[in-house]
Amino acid sequence: MKRVRVGNGCGFWGDNLDAPLRLAEAGRLDYLTLEYLAELTMSILALLKQRDPDAGYATDFLDVLGRLTPHLRAQPGLKIVTNAGGMNPHSCALKACEILQKADLAHRVAVVSGDDLFPTLDELIAAGHALNHLDDGRPLAEVRSRAVSANAYLGAKPIAEALQLGADIVVTGRVADASLTLGPLVHEFGWNWNDWDRLSAGTTAGHLIECGAQATGALWTRAGESTRLADVGYPIAEVSEDGAFAITKPPNTGGAVNEETVGEQLLYEVADPARYLTPDVVADFTTPRLKATAEDVVSVRNCTGRPATDSYKVSIAYRDGYTAAGMLVIAGPRAAAKARASGRIILDRLKAAGFEFEASHIEALGAGDSVPGVLPVCDPPEVVLRVAVRDSRKAAVERFAKEFAPLVTSGFAGTTGYTTGRPQVREVFAYWPALIAKSAVVPKVALLG
Repeated sequence: MKRVRVGNGCGFWGDNLDAPLRLAEAGRLDYLTLEYLAELTMSILALLKQRDPDAGYATDFLDVLGRLTPHLRAQPGLKIVTNAGGMNPHSCALKACEILQKADLAHRVAVVSGDDLFPTLDELIAAGHALNHLDDGRPLAEVRSRAVSANAYLGAKPIAEALQLGADIVVTGRVADASLTLGPLVHEFGWNWNDWDRLSAGTTAGHLIECGAQATGALWTRAGESTRLADVGYPIAEVSEDGAFAITKPPNTGGAVNEETVGEQLLYEVADPARYLTPDVVADFTTPRLKATAEDVVSVRNCTGRPATDSYKVSIAYRDGYTAAGMLVIAGPRAAAKARASGRIILDRLKAAGFEFEASHIEALGAGDSVPGVLPVCDPPEVVLRVAVRDSRKAAVERFAKEFAPLVTSGFAGTTGYTTGRPQVREVFAYWPALIAKSAVVPKVALLG
């Protein structure tokens, strides 16, 4: 029976740059997926594109692609599918073509777009697509003037179409994470788009590997020094035509693939395990059966699914003020109490200067504040004071950033650790989830070169 091996070498923009190369070297892959996008990432990329029309994509991908060219030459059948295109997949794909051309590789690059709804946002609203907040029903009009990006989560169909056109590398904008894996599987096996159980199997496989090393021992609740996370191997899904698959990792790498690591990832970012909604299928995560069949190999069977909904999820980001957070080390007797008092000193001094904040938070890290009720309350000899604020007034947050240094000489004994300068004032981008009818969104596929 035909099997397809899909390895994912990136779980977010900022992940281990060596992981894709190690997968390509040892994974014996048919497809390498690289998942770069999160909701916050899209808003950052939107601002980068506003400043430079040629920007707006995950630049790490181009560095990775340049390092992968020897492997692409040695393994002509290896294909890459990535959402590194972000807010500007065409520009990213053109840069990828330049890298391939310089390496004298004839690989064809395809672009999947159509997810970016921001340029036509007002027209969509006028046409009756309210884009109300998915959780509380608020109308988008409340924040429309502050919106910076709006992207629909496309599915696997345009990826499969790109591969059918002969693409060796597929660069997308915002697509559902698991669709990066499902698209190649549908293309390879010729699965029908209404074969809900097989689509669910491909989606489950994609969901298990989409976050990189989270499925291979990273963040595992039983991980220890013997897990060798410094050398962690990234995940591979070996999928059969009937939808059964196994999760594994390259041999002789660190980490662990067992029923616990795979099971923990299966439930990651899942609201209703019986109804995991994707653009391609509604997957039921209560039916798969996990079984360790060898060292670092877990088989997954009995995946089931139901018809997909008629909507795409839309991720909208909008400006929501400014924030800053600063830290100091407080050492000596009653360190936690002095740290919390120091935080109040900062806010009290700012209040006296005429600045009260819409939101503020004081915590003594190391004294149980970050995990209340989990760690025993004690009187540690040193803690890290962290104070954070958020406000719609940039000037107020900028003034806050100037109030940490004075504590070094005007605070409690044992105040130290101020060597990195003032806290950075950052713009806040809030998340607005919504739904839109699939009929209003037109995915586009273009083959370059």
